[in-house]
Amino acid sequence: MKDIVSCIEELRLKLDRHRNEDLKEYPTRTIFIDPLLQALGWDVRDPYEVQLEYSTIDGKSVDYAPKVNRKPVLFIEAKSLNDSLIDVKSITQVVGYAANAGVEWCILTNGITYKVYRSTEKAEAPDKLLFEVSIDPKEAEGRSVQQIAEQFNRFSQDAMARGVLDEIGEQVFTTGKIRKALDKLFLDPPVSLIKIIRSATDDESIKPMQVKAALKRLWVQSSEIVIPSIYSESEEIEEPEIKNRRGKDYGEEHHIKGKPQEVIELFRTVDKFCRELDPGNIQKKHLAMYVSYLHGKAIFCCVHLQKSGLRIWLKLNYSRVENSPEYVRDVSKLGHYGVGDVEIGIDSLEKLQIANSLIRKSFEENK
Repeated sequence: MKDIVSCIEELRLKLDRHRNEDLKEYPTRTIFIDPLLQALGWDVRDPYEVQLEYSTIDGKSVDYAPKVNRKPVLFIEAKSLNDSLIDVKSITQVVGYAANAGVEWCILTNGITYKVYRSTEKAEAPDKLLFEVSIDPKEAEGRSVQQIAEQFNRFSQDAMARGVLDEIGEQVFTTGKIRKALDKLFLDPPVSLIKIIRSATDDESIKPMQVKAALKRLWVQSSEIVIPSIYSESEEIEEPEIKNRRGKDYGEEHHIKGKPQEVIELFRTVDKFCRELDPGNIQKKHLAMYVSYLHGKAIFCCVHLQKSGLRIWLKLNYSRVENSPEYVRDVSKLGHYGVGDVEIGIDSLEKLQIANSLIRKSFEENK
């Protein structure tokens, strides 16, 4: 990990020198990408370990094909330093290269930002984005170099050999699929599910339509979602979201749009935890830059979605936070979005346990 941290620090110095230059693809590769891959354990000079200009099925080539046991496990397509990496054609191209070659993972990078896609997901190419990570300090506000290095380490030679990306991808994408399936089941339950629930209640007086209405009511309360048009206007459900009366009405879509799937799942997990601290009594506001959670009139948690993770602010005194990890910091004298003096930077599901304990502490102290 030390090699990755040192490399990121060195590349940041180079970035300051080259940021305003029109650096084309080849120098971007030699100055930025090659050194990082070396730090991640990939020997770009050894064709048995990293094949350059790897031929694809359609006769074209992908810039890097890192290998494990001489078999490609990752495709990396490089762009020029100032490329925004948002061109759908470029995303579709590298994802297609990987999918056609039977390679699960692919990366689109400009030497600064690395976007990691799972090629086999059944979704539009941009929605196959698992996570992204950047060496640019402007894109990593509130996160240490160590945290950034940990994300880069996910596609190091050792991590790819151990299937780390496979494990993270399975967890994140499967959770999203199950969430959508449950939305469908609870909002438009099949007859078989209604029968099972009626039987489990041991109350024959409950009618199928009552079960259906109750399922929808319970699911909407526990999962902030938009009610599909399959329901009539007479089936009123109280909207759990508080509208921002100070200006534009922001919703969840405003915050999750364009974010990687891992960030979206992190947010939804935190969102669910906050609302379940006192079901039915937690209020939520979608503001322009963050989402705040209130109990009564007291804000106890604010969440800002970044491209690489979440920044969470809590109304706690940092001096009372015991044994805090390096991703928890005192921001009482720093400017930031939201309300609170303690900030948590979350970029993986593994870090949520500590985050949840501090969110609960903030809730208890401010209710």
